[in-house]
Amino acid sequence: MITPPPRLALVDCNNFYVSCERVFRPDLWYKPVAVLSNNDGCIVSRSQEVKNLGIKMAIPVHQVQHLINRHRIQLFSSNYAFYADMSSRVMQCLEPFTPQLEVYSIDESFLDLTHVCQHNTAEYGLQIKKTVQRTTGIPVCVGIAPTKTLAKLANFAAKKWKKTKGVVDLSDPVRRKKLMHLIPVNEVWGIGRQTSKRLQVMGINSVYDLSIQPVESIQAQFNIVVARTVMELNGIVCLSLEDITPAKQQIVCSRSFRRRLTEYHELAEALASFCSRAAEKLRKQQSVTGSITVFIRTNPYNLDEPQYQRSVHTLLNPITCDTRQIIATAKLLLKEIFKAGYRYQKCGVQLGHIQQSYNPRQIDLFELSELTSHKQNQILMTTVDQINKRFPKSITMSTPGTSQNWQHQVEHLSNRYTTSWNELATVKCQ
Repeated sequence: MITPPPRLALVDCNNFYVSCERVFRPDLWYKPVAVLSNNDGCIVSRSQEVKNLGIKMAIPVHQVQHLINRHRIQLFSSNYAFYADMSSRVMQCLEPFTPQLEVYSIDESFLDLTHVCQHNTAEYGLQIKKTVQRTTGIPVCVGIAPTKTLAKLANFAAKKWKKTKGVVDLSDPVRRKKLMHLIPVNEVWGIGRQTSKRLQVMGINSVYDLSIQPVESIQAQFNIVVARTVMELNGIVCLSLEDITPAKQQIVCSRSFRRRLTEYHELAEALASFCSRAAEKLRKQQSVTGSITVFIRTNPYNLDEPQYQRSVHTLLNPITCDTRQIIATAKLLLKEIFKAGYRYQKCGVQLGHIQQSYNPRQIDLFELSELTSHKQNQILMTTVDQINKRFPKSITMSTPGTSQNWQHQVEHLSNRYTTSWNELATVKCQ
């Protein structure tokens, strides 16, 4: 039996956050729309109309306020619960099209089409595109190729050229070669800005230029990652699909404050909130942490004020996923680095030395109650998570009596159309 050549598809949602906002606001289609970051500080998602105005990704809002006013750009604060739910709906819609699916990010998935579709793959991709948009209201583009890197390249072409109707198949080596000549090397998945500059100095300007380089030479001058990229561009599979998203090896939770904080108890309250969120993420992937890092800083761009930034790190013994223990340790670390007289702009926590909670580990021979206590804590934390999932933020482990006015500012938040009974879309019949 002859094994068919690999066929991978990358399905990528178009301007995902903006598209989510438009699903329940059809009046926004074909109008300039942008979604903002935490504190409504920067633009993190742009409709094509906004891109056409020359507004770059991650640019601070105040720098383009004149364009926002002139072109009546509709702004939205990031509605992460809504976006996560819409992402889940898109992924569920994709599952019937493939026996193996890898959720790569909130708006991207790789599909294995090897044993599903070897002929008329572009038509199959068009069927995927139409089904997702009809079912969820989210527009997507589909790139099909023998490897992940080529699928990314095909998806880039599907977004860039409207004649493709949002679907590009690079299974044909001749078509692949033509496309590679047209695309600059910095658009290759995994080729960063600095690597791109080095490649251009070497006279490697297009994707095709990179694809014809000797793998051994590229590995010697760069690293194995770039060498594998060259192999993938030549149709050699180096990156396989992952059925289960690997657990994070580090979890970071931090925010910039809507106002500058000067008191320890305010920073401690914010840090406790970040620790709670980090611990939830830790338990969601069934992990425990063995180290905690806490960091604080003032605004590095305000040179008129005294500057200060510090971080402190400690190992945990025993390892834990208990929110209470993580908060208590983080507050002790904060005391070590906090200095009065500064206006703090940001703080955060990083959990490291992460391992799966079910992995066997050494326990203290003279503390036989440790294992029982650990299991009891896990049961308690699981119960807390289940309650908070059903009744969001009903149980918090923060310092009582504080106003939490450090919370990030959201002035343009849309309804949680799919995650809150009180904010469902309403329909008026006339």
